Amino acid sequence: MQAEKIKIESAKPESTTIYPILYIIGIVHLLNDALQSVVPALFPVLQSSMGLTFTQLGLIAFALNATSSLIQPVVGIYTDKRPSPYALPIGLTFSLFGIIGLALAQEFWLIIVSVLFIGLGSAAFHPEGSRVAYMAAGNRRGLAQSIYQVGGNSGQALAPLMAAYILLPLGQKGVLWFTIVAAAGVILLLYIAAWYKQQVLEKATPVKRKIAEKASVRKENNANKRIIIFSVSLLVFLVFARSWFHAGITNFYAFYAIQNYGLPIADSQIYIFVFLGAGAVGTFFGGPLADRFGKRLVISLSMLGSAPLALLLPFVGPNFAYILIAIIGFIILSSFSVTVVYAQELVPGRIGLVSGLIVGLAFGMGAVGSVALGVLADWIGLTNTILFTVCLPLIGLLTFLLPTDQKVREMHN
Repeated sequence: MQAEKIKIESAKPESTTIYPILYIIGIVHLLNDALQSVVPALFPVLQSSMGLTFTQLGLIAFALNATSSLIQPVVGIYTDKRPSPYALPIGLTFSLFGIIGLALAQEFWLIIVSVLFIGLGSAAFHPEGSRVAYMAAGNRRGLAQSIYQVGGNSGQALAPLMAAYILLPLGQKGVLWFTIVAAAGVILLLYIAAWYKQQVLEKATPVKRKIAEKASVRKENNANKRIIIFSVSLLVFLVFARSWFHAGITNFYAFYAIQNYGLPIADSQIYIFVFLGAGAVGTFFGGPLADRFGKRLVISLSMLGSAPLALLLPFVGPNFAYILIAIIGFIILSSFSVTVVYAQELVPGRIGLVSGLIVGLAFGMGAVGSVALGVLADWIGLTNTILFTVCLPLIGLLTFLLPTDQKVREMHN
């Protein structure tokens, strides 16, 4: 009995959810993504003050997204082998320098360099931030990722407000105010890094043993390995499709509202804020729902549940569109954090790589979607492009090809 009691007590901390760490990393995720959102929010200012063309603005957006997205899997692979607690504050320090450069740059190439610094900071933050959420999750991984991801979604939702109330009135120099945001994030991440380092020291041996055991199981079962490779590839494709839908709504629906509802620019931005704000709320609730009802179910319902509403969106009036776009944002982004946790369970021990693929590469490729949809809008017209965009959630039918949560557990037991 005494030995059993000791075993239970020693196992208890592993299942404890460390909420203070989750709240802090969620707040820093908000600050990081708000800094990243400064770049597109600054476009109208740069266009008028520096006379930049749409092509130049597109290159700035590409530099930001390509750096922050494509490098994330590389960072994830490295930190899976060599956990790097202090990569978090160092990464955000890069973003701090980028923000200063963005505020002071008077030439196009300096804007590009500054944006690259912001992208590098974001690429360093996301895989390790996701690892911190995983380490602090205990037995509530869905909730933990939701707390972490809702911070990022909230930071992105602030972009229209930043443009309207800070950058447009203050101009390019107004970006300097965001150095306070970056500095606050660095300070918080120094605390997180100290906690993270302690966790690595305490759990290094058992974690390595567990990873070795998992790897051994995967090598012994080639059928499971094929299922895992297929499932991760399909998951990346599904997130890629969802990111195209996200890009289509956030980048082009405001123009659709202006064209079809006769709204001024400021009023059209409210639709985007409502979509992103409701999506942040959906991200928060998606994790706990997945913990209770299953991750594959939530992923399926998030896309297929939003599909009929999305198909209806282009045919409703301006007032009902507010309600509809809020519901769509809530539903389709409810699986934002769930896809990360599902992928982490498919490939245990590769938290950084998985986060880099799902959050970084797949979702970040929405930047490519923005370019492609822009070309499509020039080719077939804005209305037809929106009609194409709202069909994308139907790709969610492919989620039924993913293994169930029970199947995933069986593969690794």
